[in-house]
Amino acid sequence: MRHRPIWAPDEIDIERPAAARMYDYYLGGSHNFAADRALAEQYMRVWPDMPHIARANRAFLHRAVTFLSSEGIDQFLDLGSGIPTGGNVHDVSHSLDPAARTVYVDADPVAAAHGNELLRGIDFAKVVHADLRDAEAVLADPAVTGFLDLSRPVAVLMVAVLHFVSAADDPADVINAYREATVPGSYLVVSHATSQYHPERIEKAEEIYDRASHGMTFRDRAEILGLMPGYELVPPGLVDLIHWRPDAHDTRPDPLGGDVTRYSLLAEVGRRQ
Repeated sequence: MRHRPIWAPDEIDIERPAAARMYDYYLGGSHNFAADRALAEQYMRVWPDMPHIARANRAFLHRAVTFLSSEGIDQFLDLGSGIPTGGNVHDVSHSLDPAARTVYVDADPVAAAHGNELLRGIDFAKVVHADLRDAEAVLADPAVTGFLDLSRPVAVLMVAVLHFVSAADDPADVINAYREATVPGSYLVVSHATSQYHPERIEKAEEIYDRASHGMTFRDRAEILGLMPGYELVPPGLVDLIHWRPDAHDTRPDPLGGDVTRYSLLAEVGRRQ
C-alpha cells in the first residue's frame, strides 16, 4: 500500500490521478500523489512544455484579476480553482482592493482541504468543494450566497478548466448557468487549450487524460469563441494567452521564446451585456 500523506483526506483514492493534482505537479507543488506524478510525466512526454504553460497560465490569471480590479470588480468566483499556490486570486485582488472577496470552487478534495487550511483566519476568501458543472449546487452553497452579492457585478473565472468539460457536459450550457446568475457588468475570464497548433498531438494528449479524474478536450478558436454568447470581449479579444494584455514591466525573457504554438492556450475576457 502506498503511503498516504497526513494532509490527504481519507476519501481520496490516491491511486487515481486527478487533473487538479497533476496541474499542481506541473507548477512544482507538493500536494500530489505518485499516480498523479506518473500520469503527468506521461503527459509531459507528449507536451514537454507543460510546466512553462502552467506558469504562463498563472501569470494570465494575475493579469486578468489586476484588470478586473481596475474596472471596479471586487467579487471573484474562481471555478475549478485547483490546489492553491503562490499568488492566488484573493492575494492579488485583496492587495489591490482590501474590500475584495473571493470564493474558490473545486471538485478535488485535496484542493478544497488545502484551500481551507490556507484560508484559515482569512475573512475575505472562502472555498466550496463542488463540481463547477453543477452550477445550481455551486450557486446555492452558503459560502457563495452568504459571501458574494450577486446583485452586483462579479467576475467568474474559468481559467484552464473548460477543456476539462466534455461536449457531453455542454460547456456552453455550464457557462450560461453562471451568466444568468450574474448581472450586467459582470465578467467571465477564460483560458482554454487549443487544437489549432499541434493537431498531431491531440489524440494522444486526450487519451492520457482519459485516465485521470477529468478527460481533456482541445477545441479550436471558433469553438472557444463560441462559448461567450452574451459577453462583449474586452480588447484584445480572443488571443494567444501570452498576448492577452502582457505586463510591460515584466522584462524577464520568455522561456519558450514567445512561441505561441508551444503554449497552445487561448485567452479571453468578456463583459456581461
